[in-house]
Amino acid sequence: MPMEGKQLSDCHIRLAEVRDVDALVEFNLSLALETEKRQLERTRLRAGVESLLSDAARGMYVVMEHRPSGLVIGQVMITFEWSDWRNAVFWWLQSVYVHREWRRLGVWTRLYGYVLREAESRGDVAGIRLYVEQDNTIAQTVYERMGLSPPPYRVFEKDFILPS
Repeated sequence: MPMEGKQLSDCHIRLAEVRDVDALVEFNLSLALETEKRQLERTRLRAGVESLLSDAARGMYVVMEHRPSGLVIGQVMITFEWSDWRNAVFWWLQSVYVHREWRRLGVWTRLYGYVLREAESRGDVAGIRLYVEQDNTIAQTVYERMGLSPPPYRVFEKDFILPS
């Protein structure tokens, strides 16, 4: 959907709601394809998004919405990891996506700023973490410019759902 005269002043950030499921599913399908060349199974993905939206203990999505059109133009999913060392949670930022036509306009910068302010204001968040696909150098550069840095850890996994 072409958006002439795109202005972030016409946008607001909010927690995602059930009405956003279609946009979240489409963004996640695009994200997987663009960053990892993976085709996600739409029905499983939709169930996953709906499950998160219905259970705040699993996490939350934060979205930016263009008010005049009602179009969701960016998203970030937040999940939680308990740290016994810190007696607090880490917020893991996942499923970061900005609508193609809204990229390089500051959408991600505003979403990240919102998440950072929310996390810092709560008093029970130890920090923010995210992982990025190792070949996604554009995203890595953006994250580093925003003050994030790679920790001295590597992530290992055994995936039981998605094919490798």
